[in-house]
Amino acid sequence: MGNDDRFFRYVRGFLTVFLPKNKCCSNNTTKAYRDTLNLYRKFLSEEKGIPFTRINFNKINHELIYEFLAWLQNTRHCGPSTKNLRLAALKSFFHYCAMEDSSLMAIYMDVLEVSPQRLVRNRVEYMSEAALKTLLEQPNPNTRRGLRDRFFMILLYDTGARIQEVLDLKLKDIHLNDQTPCIYLTGKGNKTRAVPLMDKTIAHLNEYLKIFHPDGFREKDHYLFYTTIKGQTGKMSEDNVSCFLKRYAKAAHRVCPEVPLQMHAHLFRHTRAMHLYQSGIPLSYIKDFLGHVSVNTTDIYASTDTSMMRAALEKISKWDDKKSSEELPVWQDNEELILKLCGLTG
Repeated sequence: MGNDDRFFRYVRGFLTVFLPKNKCCSNNTTKAYRDTLNLYRKFLSEEKGIPFTRINFNKINHELIYEFLAWLQNTRHCGPSTKNLRLAALKSFFHYCAMEDSSLMAIYMDVLEVSPQRLVRNRVEYMSEAALKTLLEQPNPNTRRGLRDRFFMILLYDTGARIQEVLDLKLKDIHLNDQTPCIYLTGKGNKTRAVPLMDKTIAHLNEYLKIFHPDGFREKDHYLFYTTIKGQTGKMSEDNVSCFLKRYAKAAHRVCPEVPLQMHAHLFRHTRAMHLYQSGIPLSYIKDFLGHVSVNTTDIYASTDTSMMRAALEKISKWDDKKSSEELPVWQDNEELILKLCGLTG
C-alpha cells in the first residue's frame, strides 16, 4: 500500500462529514452506506485475500464490483433490489472520492460502467374498501386498548404514513388549530411534511386524547402512542403494532375473506394511495402526500390499477364503435382546416 492512505481518509470523510453534515442524511441513511462499505471490505478480505489495511484505489475496477455483486447474491442471498442499493451506495462513495481528488475520476468512471440489475416491478397489494371497513370494525372502542388500536389504524390509513412516522409522532406535531388541521410527519432523510386531517379522523383523535393524554397531562414532547411496561412509559414498538394488526386481520378475515391474513402496517399506506388514485387524485399530489422524492416511485400505483385501465379501454372501445357509425368529421381530409385548428396558419 505504501503511504497511500487516501482510501481510509475518504471513507472517514464520506461517513462522518459528507453524508451527515454536507448532505444532511439521516442516521439510518448513513448506516446503510456504512454497511455497504463494510460488506465490500468483507468481500475483499474473504474472497480476494485483501485485508482492510491493504485496500487502495489501484485494486478497484468495474470487474471487481461485478464480482462483489455476485458475492452478495450467492453468499449473502441478496435480491436484485438490495444489490442495486449496494451498487448505488458504492457509486456515491467513489463519486465523492473523485470530487475530492480528480486523479480518481477514472476509477469512478470505470465503476459507473457497472449496470444495475433490472427489476420486475411487483404488483402493489392493497385492501378493498370493504376489507378496510371490516378490519376497522374489529377493535372494541369501549376498551382502552381497543380505542387505541382502532385510532392507530385510522391514522395510518388517513395519513398514508409509514409506520415509523406514526410511532415517532409527538403531541407537538399535531396542529388542530391551524387553518387546515394537520399533523407533521418526519420521513426518510429527516424530511418533514404536513398532512391534513379529515374531520372524522380529528373526532377519533380527540376521543383518543381524552383517554390517553388528558388535558392536565399533555406535554408537547410526549409520544402520541406509547406503552407502559412496569411503570415505565415509552414509545410504542413496531412489534406491538404488528401483533395487534395480525390479530385483528385474522378476526376480520373470517367475516370478509378479502382481508389479507398477512397484515402489516405498510399495507395501509398502499391502500390509501390506491384509493386516492382511484378517486382521480393526480399522481403528483399523491407523491407529495406520501413524501416520495420522485413521482417515478408513486407511478407504481398507476401501473397496479388494472380496473381503471380496463374501464378506460372499454370507454374508448364504445367511443370507437359510436364514431364508426357516424358521419366523418368536418375536418376529415381537410388539410387547410386542420392547419388552422392546430394554430399553424393565420
